[in-house]
Amino acid sequence: MSESISHSVSYSSIEKPPFAVTVIGSGNWGTTVAKVIAENTRENPLLFEPIVRMWVFEEEYQGSKLTETINKTHINTKYLPDIKLPDNLIAEPDLLKSVEFSNILIFNIPHQFLEKILSQLKGHIHPKTRAVSCLKGLRVSEENVELLSDIIQKELGIWTGCLAGANLAQEVALQKFSETTIAYPLPPDYIPGDVDATVLYTLFHRPYFHIHVIDDIAGISIAGALKNIIAISVGFVDGLNWGDNAKAAITRRGLLEMIRFGLKFFPSCKVSSFTEESAGVADLITTCSGGRNFKLAKMMATTGKSAHDVEKELLNGQSAQGLVTAKEIHELIKNRKCQEEFPLFETTYQILFHGVSIGILPYMLENKWSQSKQNFYN
Repeated sequence: MSESISHSVSYSSIEKPPFAVTVIGSGNWGTTVAKVIAENTRENPLLFEPIVRMWVFEEEYQGSKLTETINKTHINTKYLPDIKLPDNLIAEPDLLKSVEFSNILIFNIPHQFLEKILSQLKGHIHPKTRAVSCLKGLRVSEENVELLSDIIQKELGIWTGCLAGANLAQEVALQKFSETTIAYPLPPDYIPGDVDATVLYTLFHRPYFHIHVIDDIAGISIAGALKNIIAISVGFVDGLNWGDNAKAAITRRGLLEMIRFGLKFFPSCKVSSFTEESAGVADLITTCSGGRNFKLAKMMATTGKSAHDVEKELLNGQSAQGLVTAKEIHELIKNRKCQEEFPLFETTYQILFHGVSIGILPYMLENKWSQSKQNFYN
């Protein structure tokens, strides 16, 4: 625990309002979430400290430090240009300073950077701090898979929920209507006044951004990660002009593989999280219609360029999470000898990393699907 926290915030008061909030991450989605939160903290001063801090990985952009530009112009000119941010949202380049007095942390970084961020934060976070992970992805080893919220919770010793939904950042930033799902079961050490569903609803809900709070962290985490693989598959199909019927078929197959994966590796997750929540089927539809993974795959199909080259050219320094997730899921299901159960995931991986023709998709699904469908329903 850092000296500043132990001296400035008492153990008995940190879990009570007003809560101070930090958003860790400042990409387009991180900045958008920070904007939403800052609007709400300003409107609810009895529940939240109005000032919201956003940790920004410092970089030079257009001749100026990005944090200085954000704090001066109230625009994240690199990752969310032309969107005015609330003046109570403060960009902070020092990670430890950004979290120093906060008791709610919102993680919103590419998941491949999580380990490094947690190593810097470890020992500096009060155990009564609460967190919400907006990260898309899973930590996958050769034999197992972990939720990113569980990793945050384990490494920092703080209770962690997650957020996922049909949320294209630009549309939310423009205040177009959308929904999202937050999974946050009450912590074991909960006492009245602590962060709960009502607090998180108030922190995130806007007239244009509707919130549903549930308790199935595994279900919405898996949906939020695996939908990116499916979006890549749909992007391939769209890039080759196979039509809407083909895109719908790939999306449906992908949804079933997501559910199958969830039940296989996290038996407690609920099918309803995939079929009824914004984090499930709604997010899948949105991601397969216009997200960065879809766009990357479509450009691969139309240009013949590699995933690496398209990612560098198209995404302005940001990452396509589906590439990492597809590779990790392949390694897991290969080592668990269950590739037959996930023909879409496996074929997408082979197209991305081994130059297999996109045209093989229908063949793979037709010949592999019968067995995997039987496994799913049995």
